[in-house]
Amino acid sequence: MRKTLNSPVVILLVLLAACVAAPAQNIVGQAGSNTAQLAVAHPTAITGNPATQAAVSSLSSLPEADLLIYVNPQRILNEAVPKLVPAKDVEEMRKGFDEIKKNVGIDPTKVDYLVIAVRFKKPTDDLNFQPPEFMVVASGDFSAESLMALARMASSGKLREEKYGTRTLGLMTIDPLVKEAEKNPLLKSLTEMGIVTLSANTIAAGTPSYLRAAADANDGKARISVAALNSLVRDANALISVAGTPWHSFAKSFGMLGTESNSRAARCESNMGDLYAAITMDATNFMLRGATNADNPDTAKILSNLYSGMLRYATSSIPDPSAQAALKGLTITAEGDEVILRADFPQQMVMDLIHQHMTPKKMDEAAAQKITAKPTVKRRRTRRRG
Repeated sequence: MRKTLNSPVVILLVLLAACVAAPAQNIVGQAGSNTAQLAVAHPTAITGNPATQAAVSSLSSLPEADLLIYVNPQRILNEAVPKLVPAKDVEEMRKGFDEIKKNVGIDPTKVDYLVIAVRFKKPTDDLNFQPPEFMVVASGDFSAESLMALARMASSGKLREEKYGTRTLGLMTIDPLVKEAEKNPLLKSLTEMGIVTLSANTIAAGTPSYLRAAADANDGKARISVAALNSLVRDANALISVAGTPWHSFAKSFGMLGTESNSRAARCESNMGDLYAAITMDATNFMLRGATNADNPDTAKILSNLYSGMLRYATSSIPDPSAQAALKGLTITAEGDEVILRADFPQQMVMDLIHQHMTPKKMDEAAAQKITAKPTVKRRRTRRRG
């Protein structure tokens, strides 16, 4: 096992090894109006699901983020995958998880959540674009300290320690990227990765500066905003959900809010463009739900008409019948200040598509015969001289 963990990336993301190997919640208030279904939920509205409450409590200790991706490994592995993958493959997958638990000390089916957080940066005084920081956080039924110790062992001494407040960060230089960064300055911020324990059962890996911010947030400083967290968990039953502020991130990255040393007040305060998307499931369907803030009802209607026209054009331009059927299942509507996206996909249809792509294509019989048939060799006759 030690020999298989020599890659720097594997070492730094060892806590996530099981989660990212996964093959692949009804909207809150279904009985209410459509707008209410996708409205940002107040924390007190998420009281019926203890697992979600625990996740929200843990997520509230994260630092500010401009993009968040929330993954529910337990529902994906225990509920979704068995419906989509043949029983034999599910059994093999579980055997693989047993090996991971034996060697790494983590059971993917016991991971409460996996969150990818991205934070965009203001330009420096040289007015060059700064790549965003990122962090992957996992929490569940495992020992964060044990995973940290495993990372140290697997690094063969390359994982150096740095004390930061009450925590110890494990940092590693990614040598191949150091050379590439000499040619491409944008890679400079990725030449060093880190790993840190945030609690007894929560661990994070990513860019060192963001991990330090996570440590500060865990100690009560500059925590993630309530609005961002509410948007991410607006559907308590999501398999995967995404929330972000793309327009704000653009403004930050390109100096519209100033530089790292000189702040600039925003000329227009608006949440337009803030987005949310999630994949949910019920007994028969997988559902795609999404919403984007349009600032006001008029703008929402304009954007809804624009997106709907583009969707109709895309549907008529694609020859594949299965793709057409999927696009026809999408609906885009304006509701209040938001543009809402909905789509329901029968689980059987998803299963058929997966099996279609997993099954090796049979070669056309005529083509196979043509390939396997031995070519006819024409012999040249020679005349005898009398």
